[in-house]
Formats: sequence, structure tokens, C-alpha cells
Amino acid sequence: MNNLTNLSFEDVEIVGGFWKWRYDLNREVSLRAVYERFEESGRFDALRFNYRDGKEYPHIFYDSDTAKWIEAVGYLITRNGGYEEEQRIIDDLVTDMAKNQLPDGYLNSHYIQIEPYNRFTKRSDHELYCAGHLIEAAIAYDKATGKHDFLNIMKKYVDCIERYFVTEKLSKFSTCGHEEIEIALIKLFEYTGEKKYLDIALFFIDQRGVCGEAGIHPNLYTRKYDQSEIAVRDLTEAEGHSVRAVYLYTAMAEAGLKTGDKALLDACQRLWRDIVDRKMYVTGGIGSDPKGESFTVAYDLPCLDAYSESCAAIGFVFFALAMQKYELNPEYGAVIERIMYNGVLSSTSLDGKSFFYVNPLEIHLASVDKQTAIHPYERMGLPPRQRAEVFGCSCCPPNINRFFARIGDVFFSEYGSSLVINQYGSVTYDDGKNCVKMTTDYPNGGKILLEIEKCEYNEILLRIPEWCDEYSVKAEYTEKNGYISIPATEGKIEIDFKIEPYFVECNPLSRANNGRVALCRGPVVYCVERIDNDYELNALSVDTSATVVTGETKNEYGMRSLNVEAMLDSQFDSLYRKATSEREKVNLVFRPYWTFANREECDMLVWIRRK
Repeated sequence: MNNLTNLSFEDVEIVGGFWKWRYDLNREVSLRAVYERFEESGRFDALRFNYRDGKEYPHIFYDSDTAKWIEAVGYLITRNGGYEEEQRIIDDLVTDMAKNQLPDGYLNSHYIQIEPYNRFTKRSDHELYCAGHLIEAAIAYDKATGKHDFLNIMKKYVDCIERYFVTEKLSKFSTCGHEEIEIALIKLFEYTGEKKYLDIALFFIDQRGVCGEAGIHPNLYTRKYDQSEIAVRDLTEAEGHSVRAVYLYTAMAEAGLKTGDKALLDACQRLWRDIVDRKMYVTGGIGSDPKGESFTVAYDLPCLDAYSESCAAIGFVFFALAMQKYELNPEYGAVIERIMYNGVLSSTSLDGKSFFYVNPLEIHLASVDKQTAIHPYERMGLPPRQRAEVFGCSCCPPNINRFFARIGDVFFSEYGSSLVINQYGSVTYDDGKNCVKMTTDYPNGGKILLEIEKCEYNEILLRIPEWCDEYSVKAEYTEKNGYISIPATEGKIEIDFKIEPYFVECNPLSRANNGRVALCRGPVVYCVERIDNDYELNALSVDTSATVVTGETKNEYGMRSLNVEAMLDSQFDSLYRKATSEREKVNLVFRPYWTFANREECDMLVWIRRK
């Protein structure tokens, strides 16, 4: 098998356009916003180990929240330098961690300060999950700064974990209740070259589903919830908590690459097909059930109470990036693009300060608290209608920080003697030997200017977007396997993917979307909000052959509205009536899905009735 290498954000500079705006919003606004809310909520205090009686004690997952923020800072330093104030904050935390790390290497702010007698006894309590995020943060910070104290602390902790779980088996459980450490250990192996870290990761992967331990919260969830029912190589369907699941699948894919384990690869391909073919929202979101933040059965994609967590979308990108390494296949880039421009972008407010934990595809204010005969605390919950600056479980905001801090990872891969362009933006790839520049206003326009200043590759392969029906290339080219192939010679090349609006429909087995269509333009899914349309949204229907008029770009993030002639049901004067074909023609205004809920609360729809 001829594998790909995903090229690092370290050699990719985001120089302009849409992704420059989004990258800068993260590093200039969101990073600070998350830090301030985490200081207020005690997350940084947890790793300062300053708990005293009467003070709110460190939550079991606070270490992971802080770790993801540190990891984001590491990536931003690597790409941009600076961040002296953030380095001072992190260095002080590292000093506190070193002082409070137990002699055997154990490091967890909750258990050290609150219940040291229970360490490694409660599988549901995120100890290994927190350890994994601290490991990833330590690697990022070590690489960015050359300061080794944090990484040395985590190596000592990994030695403790190895002793408790692998060699002496002192722990009360065998695998983590929330997967993450597997990914981190594989990264630690890649960074240090020490094979024992890969071996520990493989231990946790291989033990899952075969060691006989009960699932977490057995009175509430089955063993499918945390992927503990079946050995990983026998998995056929994506089940359970969606973030846990895609973190596990990512580790399985990465481990399969490192070891050549075909059974792991086969399992990952089955899981990929199950998600992409049957369980993925049009926005790239995954996980349809709020009750367990979980996958459910095939084609179950509810909109009003969609779960579609921001962390799940990010984890799905990680899985796709890992799978992309296996083969030259444009589908992986297509899924990443779908998530990037929809399910992940929607996670953050336009001002960069507030975040969604879940990302619904419908808001219907009349359904909120509709159970008027039931006490509020017992009513069916629906996703929030507005983003929040911090949550009780605030895993998403720092995950968003670290994701966008290394968004450069998604653009380029190496495939033998070919440079592969997976995503489009105004970015430059420069590793010293190669310098390839892209300039574009994508996703607003489909024109790409490619400037090859120097290139040691024989050819450049450009992924043809899955939505693209027509394109042009001002150069010698061939098309093969979903890519445009051009010789890697110095000069300028123009490509135009001819972005146009289009409607999509869903498999009729997905009952929530039956008889409805969604409007898209290029990679961007659109929605309607009541604030732009003075009609009951579910009384509207559209003709998919209708002309879609594209509005002008009006802001720094390049949002374009779309206008479509729609039909509005005539007004009812009773609950029921004989069916009629009477409809009123109205103009319907669509806006990019990822921009919804940035104004006053109002109804929103992605899927509109089809005329």
C-alpha cells in the first residue's frame, strides 16, 4: 500500500482570505476568551494545586480543559513565535505540577487533592483522558519552546501509568472510560521515538472489549456507550458516545499505520463507511442522541434535538486525517471540507467569544419548554439557542482553540513524488525545498491561483471537490481518481471550480429530512432564520429548479446570502382543512449555517420542505 503523509501546519502559512480571518479570530480573541473564563471557573487553579476547604474543588476533567488550551498555545508559538504572557502562565503551572506530582509519577489535580485513596479505581472519572490531553499539551509546548520540564513530568506520569495498567496491574480497571490517551501515546512515540509509548497505546487498544470489565454507568448505559462491548478489530458499526468513538477510531487508524495491522485498518474502513454512509449530518456533524451524546441507528438524523457536538466534529476530522494517510482517496478530504465549513465553524460566535457545545440543525422556539405540565427540571431538553462563553462541561472551547491553531494541517499531503492539495485557501507551503502558494477567496469563489516557486515533486494533485460539477484549468492537466494532476513546474496556474448554489436531498430512510432539501453553495451548507424571513419557516416550500440569486460579500468573513423564490402555505383559520394547492410566492433569504444564532433568538431551519 502506498501511504500518504499529511504535511504539518509548521510549514503552512495562512496568508489571507477566509482562513486568515478565522485563524486570527482564534489566536487574537478566542484564546484569550477561553483563558479568562477558565480562570474565573477555577480550571487553571486546579493545576495550581491550591485547593482549600470551602473552595470549589477541582472537577475530574479540569486538567484536560487546561491542557487543550496549553496545547493551542504551543501550536501558535510554533507557527508565530511570541506569546510571552501565555508562556509565563504555563511555566508557572508546570512548576506547580512538578511540585505536586507524586513520587511514583502520578499527576491528577482532582485525585491528588480530593481523594488520593481512589486513584485509578473509577473508570468513569477521566484520569487517563486527562493524562492524554496533558501529554499532547506537553509535546506541543516542548516542541514550540524547547522547555523540557512539562514533557519530563508527563514521561514520569506515563511510567506510572505503565506500571499500574500494563506491568504490575495495580489499577481497578483496564481501559479508560473516555478514550484519548491512546492518541496521545502514539504522538509521544512519534515525538520521542521510544517504542514503549506505542506499546502502551496498543495495550489499551487491544484490551478494549476483551478484558471483561463493565461499561461505565452500567445502570444508565450499555457497554456500547464507551465502546467496551466488542474487540476493536471486530467492530462493524459506530456506536456509543460519539467523541469517545472517533477518538478511539483515530487511535486505531494511527496504530494500524505504525504496525501494519490490516485487521485494524479493515475495522476502521468499516466504521468510516458506517458513519459517512448512514450517520453523518449534512453539516459533517456526528452523534444524533443528546441522551448519551451518542450515535444511534442508521439514518437517524433528527434536526430539532440534534446532538452534533463540536468536539465530535473535531474528532471526526482527526479520524479523517488518519484515514487519509492510508490511500489517495478524495473522500477523506471531502468529509474534512464538509466539517470545516459547517459543523466546526458553527461552534464559535462571529465575535470569537462564545461557543456551542451542540450544533442543532433546527431551532423552533415554540417547542422549548412545551411540556408545561411538567416541572422545568424534568422537561425534555433541547439544544441551547445561543452560544455560551463557558459551560459546566467546557471541553469544546479549548478543543476549538487547538483545532484552529493547527488548521494548516488539513491543506497538503505527500504521496510518493506528488504534492497533494486537499483543501483550498490563501496559504503557502514552504518547507525550504518547496514553495507553493495558493491565493483564493474560497469558499466565496472557486478560483484558485497556484504559484509554484520551487518544487521537488514531479506532480501536484488537486482534489476535485465532491460538489463540483464543472471546472477549468489554465494549464496542461489530466484528471485521475478524483484529482486534477498538473506537472510541478515553476510558474502560475489558474483553476476554477465554478462555485454555484445547489440543493441536496437526503436518503428517504432518514425520516427527519424526508421530503425536504437543503441549500448549499460550494462546501457551505445554508439555513434560514426567522429574523430574515417574516414567515413560519415550516409553512415554506421551495422548488429545486428555482433560480438562486447570490448576494454580495458584506463583511470580513465573506458571508454571502442566497435568495430563492419560495411558496408560503395560505393562512389556516382552523386546525385542519381540505388540502389545497393555494400558495403565495415569497422571497426566502438563506445565510451560511455556521453563522446562525449570532443575533436575537429565533427559529432556524436547514432542511426546507420540497415543493
